[in-house]
Amino acid sequence: MPGNGLLFLREQQIRFAQELMLLAWRELGRVIAPVLDELGLGAAQYRVLQILALHPALTVGALQDVLGVTKQSLTRTLGELQERGLVLSKPGRQDRRQRFLTLTESGQAAEARLFAVQREQLVIAYREAGGTAVLGFRQVLLGMLSDESRIFLTSGSQLKDPSKGKTRDGQ
Repeated sequence: MPGNGLLFLREQQIRFAQELMLLAWRELGRVIAPVLDELGLGAAQYRVLQILALHPALTVGALQDVLGVTKQSLTRTLGELQERGLVLSKPGRQDRRQRFLTLTESGQAAEARLFAVQREQLVIAYREAGGTAVLGFRQVLLGMLSDESRIFLTSGSQLKDPSKGKTRDGQ
């Protein structure tokens, strides 16, 4: 039966899985590289577009947490996206210092175009693997997530700042 003995993985098998994930991530980046070039975008900008497409009205702090980047790096990336008219920043209703980010129509179109290319790659791989393998793959990926990431995935918009014990946006 396929998969027998996989619960007792050796280091070599785990390293091979790690290598597969790295190469798969590289391939997902490779297939969108021509579109990124055409749009004049980089990988960092695409990651912001991806997250905001999945989580509209995300706060700047929560976006920083989910991307795991510095405030300086995110500020630069967001500034570029806002200048290009791809991302809109709106102040919070209760706390005007809080900034909520959404994609503009142009931002949605750019993200959808990039996702369509990656989607095709994923669909091919999923079809080749079959439904049971896809569910197993999803379980493995979910098993790799921290509790914080799982909460973000299921509830949406807020990640906690572990150093403060509260969300980055003060909630």
